[in-house]
Amino acid sequence: MLDLRILATSDLHAHLLAWDYHANQASPQVGLARTASLIHAARAEQPQCLLFDNGDFLHGTALGDYLAETTPTIRSGRPLHAHPMIAAMNALRYDAATLGNHEFGHGLGFLRRSLAATRFPIVCSNLYFKPTRGAALSLPSLLLVRDLRDRAGKLHRLKIGVLGFLPPQTVVWEKRYLKSRASVDDILASARGLVPLLRASGADLVVALSHSGIGDPQIGPGAENASTALAALDGIDVVIAGHTHLLFPTADQTALAGKPAVMPGFYGSHLGVIDLALHKGPKGWRIETQRAETRPISSRNPQSGRVEPLVPDDPALVALAAPAHAALLTRAEAQIGETPVPLHSYFALLTDTPALRLVAQAQAHRLAQALADGPYRDLPLVSAVAPFKAGGRGGPENYTNIPAGPLRARHAGDLYIHPNSLTGLRLSGADLAQWLERSVSLYRQIAPDAQDAALIDDRFPSFNFDVIHGLRYRIDLAQPPQFDPFGARLPSAARRIVDLTWQGQPLHPDQQFVLATNSYRSAGGAGFAGTEPAQVIYEGAEGNREVLATYLRAGHQPSATPAPAWDFLPMPGASVLFESAPQAAQHLAEVAHLRIDPLDQRPSGFRRFRLHL
Repeated sequence: MLDLRILATSDLHAHLLAWDYHANQASPQVGLARTASLIHAARAEQPQCLLFDNGDFLHGTALGDYLAETTPTIRSGRPLHAHPMIAAMNALRYDAATLGNHEFGHGLGFLRRSLAATRFPIVCSNLYFKPTRGAALSLPSLLLVRDLRDRAGKLHRLKIGVLGFLPPQTVVWEKRYLKSRASVDDILASARGLVPLLRASGADLVVALSHSGIGDPQIGPGAENASTALAALDGIDVVIAGHTHLLFPTADQTALAGKPAVMPGFYGSHLGVIDLALHKGPKGWRIETQRAETRPISSRNPQSGRVEPLVPDDPALVALAAPAHAALLTRAEAQIGETPVPLHSYFALLTDTPALRLVAQAQAHRLAQALADGPYRDLPLVSAVAPFKAGGRGGPENYTNIPAGPLRARHAGDLYIHPNSLTGLRLSGADLAQWLERSVSLYRQIAPDAQDAALIDDRFPSFNFDVIHGLRYRIDLAQPPQFDPFGARLPSAARRIVDLTWQGQPLHPDQQFVLATNSYRSAGGAGFAGTEPAQVIYEGAEGNREVLATYLRAGHQPSATPAPAWDFLPMPGASVLFESAPQAAQHLAEVAHLRIDPLDQRPSGFRRFRLHL
């Protein structure tokens, strides 16, 4: 019997340190510097280890954005110095990694410069670059050869095949960088073609690095979340899943299609650990026993709700990040504006907020400037924004909370965390109504006589809850949603969006508008209506975050919302429950038009509230 341990990280999103750059404070829940301590401990327990990363490691924090601006050019095929995230992964001796969809968010030039410094192979089995568009960023497959000892001390040469996959939708989400340059094929089709080749090359074990969610056992072509179906393929032995920022195994499921698998959270929150006992028989090596777990870097005290660290930083990784970290902290404190009102997202799923209105106004202002001399200048302009930080899987710390007073550069990133660019779409009134129907599928259907019913469908990410400023509308929660949380149409033809108006007049389905939005949404991200290429009338080079910062530097200030742009259709006697951060209770006066009762604090750290409809 031979013991092999597989370690995995996923969705690090440039969280190298245990630091929240938006709040400018330490965060015990995140950071590869903390996960590194778990890696060292796991290796000490079992020296026969392989360490993999499952993608989305370069993009997702203010540090990642700063490094995208400052990563040096390549000289003689190598960068002048390694990107700190790559340097950290080199120091931890990763055996291989795959790419995630967000790896392309800062452009191919930055990605090539960063990957040039890796001392571990990058494997991506369903990504194909067109021959005339530069060298490939990754290998389609990989065969690792390791000499390992069995329990009797006998040495064996083990060949481990590695495949890597990212969602086919990546070419849509990142079309500004990948259009006409690359294709991303179906995950299962790619695996079916490559697994036999790896086995023919002598692979004793095949590990799939699947930057893809768990998904269903039966999926169609081009599925985004395919890890369960991937595990079911003959020849795949182990699956590392990711992309959806969840944990696997769970209390009620310990394997995928009977195969060992892990999904190790996000931002370095957990380390995935798979222990295999391998037996060599006449037909080669097979898995005799398997065990998978995720090990956390922190835990939440159920009484106080506070997050407490479980492991220390790795000082070597902290030192690697120190110069960039210090430079970023200085830049992040530069003042870019003022706010006379608090800007937070505690109630952004319940009502219009000054924070979202500010972003919407900045987008509309810049797009109006860009279209001023063109054929669309006389069309009415409205602006779509979503609350990126509204609890959810990020926990009760995952909210924007900016006090009244100076606005710093880091606050622009807090209000707009993604490096999307500003885009404009020409849409009809019918398109806008359908856009909103997709958004309000966030809510569960509420019976007219409901008492303390759950309001939010927790599977629906808040970044897909678009609010359209410039329109006025109400949401009828008694009606069923038209879409499921993942954007698939449901049989219902009922309309939740009622009393939809523009400038006090009912919105006509054929009326033409310009919608300010972002590159992710206009590329088809989350499946909103009206995002066909012919409807894109503006694609800006400037990021939405930079648009916001410029707007603030010009002296524009947020203001308290005079009248909410949207609300719920009254349901007298009905009540619903929702969760927010405990600090939300301190801001109830700002939403006095809503009838909200603060309730208990949950072991999850969230506080529960009641909303009377």
